[in-house]
Amino acid sequence: MSSESISIDAYNVDDAEVRTNRIHLFLIGFLILFFELACIRWFSAYVIFLQFFTNIVLIAAFLGMSIGCVCARKETNWLARFTWLTPISIGLALGVNAVYRSFAGFSIDVGGQRDAPQVVFFGTEYRDVDLASFAIPMEVIAGLFFVLVVLMFIGAGQVLGRCFDRDPNRVKAYTSNILGSLAGILCFALASFAQTPPIVWFAVSFVAVAYFLKQERQLSLVRVALLAATAFLVFVVDLTISKDHSSYWSPYYRVVLDEKTKRINVNTLSFQGMRPVDSSGPIYSLIHLLERDAGGAPFEDVLIIGSGAGNDVAGALRQGVGHIDAVEIDPVIPQIGMAHHPARPYQDPRVDLHLNDGRNFLRETDKKYDLVVYALVDSLILHSSVSSIRLESFLFTEEAFEDVRSVLKPGGRFVAYNFFRQGWIVHRIASMLENVFGTDPVVISLTHKDTIRDTDSAQGFTVLIAGGNEALTKAFEENDAFWLNRQPSMNDGVNGFGERPPELAGAEGPDEWLRIAPSTLVASSQELGAASDNWPFLYLRDKTVPWLYVKGVLLMTVLGLALLTWQAPGHRISLNGRMFFLGAAFLLVETKAVVQLALVFGSTWIVNSLVFAAILVMILAANLYVLRVKEVNLKWHYALLFAGLALHIFVPLDAFLAGNFLWRYVGPCALALGPMFFAGVIFAVSFRASKEPDRDFGANIAGAVVGGFAEYLSMLLGFQYLLLVAMLFYGLSTLWRTGGSAATANAR
Repeated sequence: MSSESISIDAYNVDDAEVRTNRIHLFLIGFLILFFELACIRWFSAYVIFLQFFTNIVLIAAFLGMSIGCVCARKETNWLARFTWLTPISIGLALGVNAVYRSFAGFSIDVGGQRDAPQVVFFGTEYRDVDLASFAIPMEVIAGLFFVLVVLMFIGAGQVLGRCFDRDPNRVKAYTSNILGSLAGILCFALASFAQTPPIVWFAVSFVAVAYFLKQERQLSLVRVALLAATAFLVFVVDLTISKDHSSYWSPYYRVVLDEKTKRINVNTLSFQGMRPVDSSGPIYSLIHLLERDAGGAPFEDVLIIGSGAGNDVAGALRQGVGHIDAVEIDPVIPQIGMAHHPARPYQDPRVDLHLNDGRNFLRETDKKYDLVVYALVDSLILHSSVSSIRLESFLFTEEAFEDVRSVLKPGGRFVAYNFFRQGWIVHRIASMLENVFGTDPVVISLTHKDTIRDTDSAQGFTVLIAGGNEALTKAFEENDAFWLNRQPSMNDGVNGFGERPPELAGAEGPDEWLRIAPSTLVASSQELGAASDNWPFLYLRDKTVPWLYVKGVLLMTVLGLALLTWQAPGHRISLNGRMFFLGAAFLLVETKAVVQLALVFGSTWIVNSLVFAAILVMILAANLYVLRVKEVNLKWHYALLFAGLALHIFVPLDAFLAGNFLWRYVGPCALALGPMFFAGVIFAVSFRASKEPDRDFGANIAGAVVGGFAEYLSMLLGFQYLLLVAMLFYGLSTLWRTGGSAATANAR
């Protein structure tokens, strides 16, 4: 690493053109960030299964901006092309959605979910790929929309590059751009809080596009009409549902309620239904009936995580529990339950609803519970667009189960149930519960299976019970089984243990009684690793990067290089090495910060928005430092950056989950965000010395694309050691000098 000292002389310009240019840098920063978030939300809502790969939309936006910066000096106006590229992209998304919904013979293969998938995606199993007339691999669908999103963002990147090229002070220009990005995040967060529909997001974005087209004298009636027609299409599609359906936009999903069937869909996938618990859905009362008939009293204090529209709450209330704390991360789903659930469980005075991340609630509460329930906790969405973990991932780690155990009363019970799809997922959860609670959990499969092998596929509904199971275990040992009627009211006054009860009036045949008994877990020779806060991948079979992701990365790399070569000057890719590797490294550091702070503060959309805003604030602080300090020695800033990253690697993710205020909140923020300040200083100094700011900024964003692909290595390394890859990238960045020549450069 070379020792570089940059002498700074303040540069102040009052020229009206410079001031206007910086306003434009602010506005283009706002537009890019706001429209990027809008695309992530909208395309994941309408392109089937894309909600599991929203980082692809983010990477595509980065690449589009990079290409736009690289071709900023070309006469071709890509922002004008945006006016017809966007309706094409939205139209194709709606077309794929319509074909999938209308033709049962069309299927999308998401990593072979019917066979032995390396990674499981809930909701993908409803259409059998083997029986379809034709099936398209998910990576092809992802590749198509990757290219479309790239093309949409080239125009904004071109405006950004031209604005940078016109500004005499790179750092002040970058500061204006970052302020615009910060405004974009905060405004989109407000739009999410208000649960605004997509017409609002696209209207705001299109007005900004029209403004820039007008500034470049490229705004015509035809282009205005195209933008208006696209916004109208988004509006109409959101309203075009049957008379029995209602559409909502939560901060996480597009939520559609079938008011007739009480069924809720999110982002094109079936999510949950609202059951009249007196006549259906006996599973919601199962743990309470088992407790009753094993000789116990009704649970007094119950915590339900993932309470959704209220089925589990209604089932518990029906069995006479004393008090329920219901935790749900999505604000819209409980609102629907309050208005439409036949049992009105959330209106019961015994229920307190908490809109929070379940893991955060477990750590923050000072209450103790007789029963903690994970109620069909499956989010069907990623935690954020910069990582591959899902919204519920931090609930299914050994550390999370330790948090559950800590809030249980002596003899308290923990229950988790879901359609876990694969036997090895059941085995992994059971193994973690055994490690935490010290005894084997009771595992129940519906319909009953004597054994559950880790090699079993298409695993049915499974219930895992851990904690104070002595009375329950004894009851199963003394009786052949527990009998549960499909109609909950039929279980009233009947002891389910013992011989099968006779058919009762109202039952519709022998299949109405379900045999409930523990299943034996039979493991193969292949060992399963536990999910942890460092490696929170419950649905990933092994510590590896699945072939599905590898194929996707290879495809998008080829497509990205082709697009970049197509638009690069002379069709030759020439990138500033320092800026490129700074971008790649920063994306990984950002990912680690988002993941760690989500673990500390909760995985809610509000926390994510605040974390991204805090990252931009750190960049602003770095810019102000560079503008004010006379000399900046990059040698020391690189040293402090590496020291901060090394410390971040050796301090475990869960080190801050207990302790006083400074340790729990200030400590993790300093650890996660501190290295970003030094990285920001290095970038600002390097960017200030740039002779071609448009292309060098494009190189930095291109590096972020590589960093986005490198994030998949977290599936192999875990998030702690992902920073080793970031340190490698930062090390490579030292091989290039600022400005490509002199070691010392003066501020312009």
